[in-house]
Amino acid sequence: MREIVLDTETTGLDPADGHRVVELACLELSNHIPTGRHYQVYLNPDRDMPADAAAIHGLTTQFLSDKPRFGEIVEKFVEFIGDAPLVIHNAEFDMRFLNAELTRAGRPGLDYSRATDTLLLARQKFPGAPASLDALCKRFAIDISARNFHGALLDVELLAAVYLELIGGRQAGLELVASRSRAQTLVAVRERQLRPPRDHAASEVEIAAHAELVKQLKEPIWGA
Repeated sequence: MREIVLDTETTGLDPADGHRVVELACLELSNHIPTGRHYQVYLNPDRDMPADAAAIHGLTTQFLSDKPRFGEIVEKFVEFIGDAPLVIHNAEFDMRFLNAELTRAGRPGLDYSRATDTLLLARQKFPGAPASLDALCKRFAIDISARNFHGALLDVELLAAVYLELIGGRQAGLELVASRSRAQTLVAVRERQLRPPRDHAASEVEIAAHAELVKQLKEPIWGA
């Protein structure tokens, strides 16, 4: 099963206020395990970067000034995600921004039903407990020491690990291996060819030879 873990960084909280996506990152999973394929891009928002947003992700107006615009990369983005289910932390936020960018680029929006929201999964599994990505990494002992800012690519890597824990942790991987092992065993049994039993009775010559051998033994345990 193919899934895409997705995250964005933006200039603010609401696309209706003119805020834009400035970083987009996607990571591919196969049977919930990262395949190593990812897509990441910084984007020119065609507007200034508010200081409070820059303090979160470290992206400045100057840094983004020579980066492509969303309309220039939309084909690559849509091709990478395909029709796979999406895994997003606080999915409503990212989906609103992505759909605003897709609409601006003249493309159809993404169906909200495609998204698995790990924020909701965490709140269901740990009612009343902190459910931010940082809090979940701490709960599952996932190393976040390299996370000085909220970068989309690093965040999807962390979120992939969190997602695996939320749906069953390492046991999910073990169950997959066990399932494959059982399947291979069944195949081996089914492919085994049954042959009719062979006649293993000793011949008269073999019986005589055995008797001669026994005579040469000291205190044999076999009768001649």
